[in-house]
Amino acid sequence: MKWGIHFNLAHKEERVKELEQIMEDPDFWSDTDRAQGYMKELKNLKDELDEYKHLKQSFEDVQTLIQIGYEENDESLLPEIEEALNLFINELESMKIKTLLSGEFDQNNAILTLHAGAGGTESCDWASMLCRMYQRWAEKRGFSTEILDFLDGEEAGLKSVTIQINGDNAYGYLKSEHGVHRLVRISPFNAAGKRQTSFVSCDVMPDIEEDTGIEINEDDLRIDTYRSSGAGGQHVNKTSSAVRITHIPTNIVVQCQNERSQLQNKDKAMKMLKAKLYLLKQQENLEKISGIRGEVKDIGWGNQIRSYVMQPYTLVKDHRTNEEVGNVTSVLDGNLDPFITAYLKWSVQNK
Repeated sequence: MKWGIHFNLAHKEERVKELEQIMEDPDFWSDTDRAQGYMKELKNLKDELDEYKHLKQSFEDVQTLIQIGYEENDESLLPEIEEALNLFINELESMKIKTLLSGEFDQNNAILTLHAGAGGTESCDWASMLCRMYQRWAEKRGFSTEILDFLDGEEAGLKSVTIQINGDNAYGYLKSEHGVHRLVRISPFNAAGKRQTSFVSCDVMPDIEEDTGIEINEDDLRIDTYRSSGAGGQHVNKTSSAVRITHIPTNIVVQCQNERSQLQNKDKAMKMLKAKLYLLKQQENLEKISGIRGEVKDIGWGNQIRSYVMQPYTLVKDHRTNEEVGNVTSVLDGNLDPFITAYLKWSVQNK
């Protein structure tokens, strides 16, 4: 089996040896941030190598079953062979997709922000549905989620929400979601039962822990505090612990209300601002930004990347890749992988 060359195993094994030698240095922990970065890289590499070993074993299991069935002319083994083969194919496809996650921040956690568009309560409800969709997707992958900030709609749903999704390659997968999402359905908020179209914009950025070299002038910031609207009982009602930071030159706004103290919220908001400014800086190089944030185009209500149609027919279609799924309910329940996979393949072809 020569897939080791395709998955670049030799290079990964060599890098593991290099990292293990670096970690033997007595001064390894003198720079904590750097040491933690090396530790994370080593873990990711070892996980990938273990995954390949498991894939190889699955392949050998299929071969063994086929050989036994052939030698003994035992057709009763066919269901077991089919099950083992399907397992192997799924594992192989998963590994092939991971080879497409080669962007600078693809391995990082992701911070995803949804903003309801024009349409009032209907759009706020759509934002709430999308929020649940991404939380369900993360749950299916074993990722953890954390609501960093949210603003309720006046009647229902969410005007905006920011979610942090923690897991290996979370940003690499979710960068496919950056853009405008369009919903077509018969509105439950419309007494006349008319079909209505709603829009929600989705912004995705990596959670960048390492130093990006971005320097921020304090004079360029406007920092506002307000009362948190989330859980926390009396604490959130009595203190203005939530923080909103506006970067005046770019008009970028970030906010966080999840942490218990104003200082913690400010620190998290500053990290988000630095990440956004770093991505903005990369736009000077269009080739590089295409690998960091997906498509480079204005987010306007006419620029939807995906449509979710519930009436008069049911279909979810990605307008970049033409990937389609007829089961809208399944997609909204977090089954996004067909769209993510199609986007990753499409983005490689269009680099």
